[in-house]
Amino acid sequence: MPEPVPATPQLLRRVSAGAVLEFMRASEAVTVTDVMAATGLTRATTIAVCEDLVRRGWILELENQREFGGYLKGRPARRFELNERAGVVLGMDIGYSKVTVVVSDLRGSTLGRSSRPFQAGEVGSQERIAFIDGVAMAALRSAGTEPERVLAACAGVAAPVDRHGEVVATQEFWGLFDLGLRPALKAARGWTVLLENDANLAALGDRWQGAAAGVDDVVVILASERLGSGIVEGGRLVHGTRGSAGELAYLNLVEGVGDTYGIAHLARTWAAEALDTATPTALRAFHPGRVEAEQVFAAARQGDAVALDILDRLADRMARVVGTVATMLNPELVVLGGGVADSAHVLLAPISERLAGYTATPARVAASPLGDAIVTVGAVRCALDYVEKNSLDLVLAGRAAPA
Repeated sequence: MPEPVPATPQLLRRVSAGAVLEFMRASEAVTVTDVMAATGLTRATTIAVCEDLVRRGWILELENQREFGGYLKGRPARRFELNERAGVVLGMDIGYSKVTVVVSDLRGSTLGRSSRPFQAGEVGSQERIAFIDGVAMAALRSAGTEPERVLAACAGVAAPVDRHGEVVATQEFWGLFDLGLRPALKAARGWTVLLENDANLAALGDRWQGAAAGVDDVVVILASERLGSGIVEGGRLVHGTRGSAGELAYLNLVEGVGDTYGIAHLARTWAAEALDTATPTALRAFHPGRVEAEQVFAAARQGDAVALDILDRLADRMARVVGTVATMLNPELVVLGGGVADSAHVLLAPISERLAGYTATPARVAASPLGDAIVTVGAVRCALDYVEKNSLDLVLAGRAAPA
């Protein structure tokens, strides 16, 4: 069991500053009384923290205007707001075949974005790091900002990541993401880079801005090409001993599932199999081109029998997957996320109807509204959390370090 960390004055200042910035991130102009109510800090501590953050450039003190306080007499309350352009953070989604980088301000609003296709298995680590750096620089240019203003970056990868930010490369595919990205970008750009599993970031992102907002016990399943999940239990992201909590490789052993292929992959594969037969189907309008999941869902909406059969198979398969998750983890909510989430809404009712046959503790099922941005949203949130927790150690661009 780890030794408890002493509550030193420095640690208390750091925690207080992080709490104030977290509150201000989600707020407009606030008074000292507002901050006290949200954080539980005393008035003296709140004033001291706010004044320190103003000196450091993290927040702005607004001009006192009597109409904002509703006063008839006396001194108007001091008002503060987050300096949302004090710096930026990067959210990265580093997949096997694509890299996406989002630039966000300190409220989490997107300022710029770049996404480029890539094949991870075709080149070595150094070439891939250079490619990722190039995508990041393109995103910064689209945001009209400089690399020196990046306060932190978080990168999501399709592999387990332990508590120390190291990729668990015990499988060949996972090893493709063991790049040495953190030290490389630290040396090249001076950036602090946080590494996290992509499904874990999906859970953070959806709980922040998606279907799981406000839910403390939720599992988010990335369901497009391969299945992976992120677990939030009691409001806390669960990693496990080596970062592999939420890995779904056990599905190889589940009857009626047998692998970790996701909805998009299976819809495409089963459509191709149907087209190899003489069965009449509207999907032939897309042949000889590859039929994608969205086209299968569209054909099903038009009543095509083959497409409807594929959706029925998908619903049963995902009900088995959700059923195992509900049995083992007992979450309140299971969210289907990723690029296929928009189409997956039609699967929610048949999945829910089947759940009672696969688990004694069925969970509510939803589709994330974040689409294929779910990982970068979570990565931005992770980077913002880091910045808030470490604000007293970070020096904003153009400012001298406090004495």
